[in-house]
Amino acid sequence: TGARPRERALSAYNNLLVKNGVRKNRLFKTVSTGYGRNHFTDADEAVSEIACHASGVAYCFPDAELVIDIGGQDSKVIKMIPGGKVVDFGMNDRCAAGTGRFIEMVSGILDIKIEDISKMSFRKVSGCEINSMCAVFAESEIVGLLQNEVPVEKLLKGVFVSVAKRVVSLMGRSFSSKEIVFTGGVAMINGVAEALEIETGSGITVPANPQITGALGAAIIAGK
Repeated sequence: TGARPRERALSAYNNLLVKNGVRKNRLFKTVSTGYGRNHFTDADEAVSEIACHASGVAYCFPDAELVIDIGGQDSKVIKMIPGGKVVDFGMNDRCAAGTGRFIEMVSGILDIKIEDISKMSFRKVSGCEINSMCAVFAESEIVGLLQNEVPVEKLLKGVFVSVAKRVVSLMGRSFSSKEIVFTGGVAMINGVAEALEIETGSGITVPANPQITGALGAAIIAGK
């Protein structure tokens, strides 16, 4: 969105209408969500991404009770009852560690495209220890590991385990489930889902298009 989220959102909105041959006055309702939701004044309603992710997951998996969402800005754990009503949540929005931005930073250091990382499996790889809980210090630690010729796969596995542990720390005692639905753009990276399975001791289910689960939920809320 850059420095002009209002303009960027309006541009995306208008382009979408044109692309689909839809007139604005033919829309039933428009719901905005995400960090810039309050900047988009053309929306009829602004809804938190927590409620939207719960709604989107409930549409795909009606019996789901626990959601882990890892996006570019934050990571969330959402507890809900079947049907999508949120009853509790934990959130990391103070530090880049444990978010997609952290993984993006690491991919830049390693000079590997995110889409290439997402295709890799790390189940048989033993990860190295990433001790720093701060993204800035973790970057220095990763550079040091590279200089010590730690294999890239081992380093990436360590990063994914670090992200998983960060998310699990949000869960606390009140969050438990045999099955967890994993959403957000980071859910497209196999290694993170694998690390979450190990750290949570639960099965991890990833929707077909995890990066748009929140948008799907917003559309469902708009249609009610």
